[in-house]
Amino acid sequence: MQIQQPFMTRQLLLSQFDKLLPLATKWAAAVETRILREGVPLSEQGLADARSLGVCKPERVRLLGLESVPTPTDLTLKTAVAAIQFLTPAIRGLALRYGIFVRSDCWCERRLIAHELVHTVQYERLGGIRPFLRQYLTECLTVGYPAAPMEQEAIAMVGRLDIGDLA
Repeated sequence: MQIQQPFMTRQLLLSQFDKLLPLATKWAAAVETRILREGVPLSEQGLADARSLGVCKPERVRLLGLESVPTPTDLTLKTAVAAIQFLTPAIRGLALRYGIFVRSDCWCERRLIAHELVHTVQYERLGGIRPFLRQYLTECLTVGYPAAPMEQEAIAMVGRLDIGDLA
């Protein structure tokens, strides 16, 4: 169940989307830079999965394990994110183009990393952070996270990846 703060509904966020998108893009780019600087390259299996999923530049991908997902410090963006419960402690992974955050207790989950790699494919296909966020966040705000076509694509592609019984 998602609880929404009365002053920040999904409709209001959609009406303010063009003002919020540059803030979200700036935040995502900054976090990606941190992950690329502090993170580790994909393992051989991760590289193979990335290639199989269609990542154009798998050698650029870095993973960073943290206790919880990084959250924005900009008050406007932080309020918007909180209103739709987008970056909660429950998030296990988050792709920001070539930088992938993985919650520390999920570090060895191959399916999770593969799912985030599909989002990397989407970033590449759409041409970067801003176009990805425009489409992804619009989908999440209009049809909801679980039904968002980009999420469904990630789920389907990971389902076709030969992972077997591995985590």
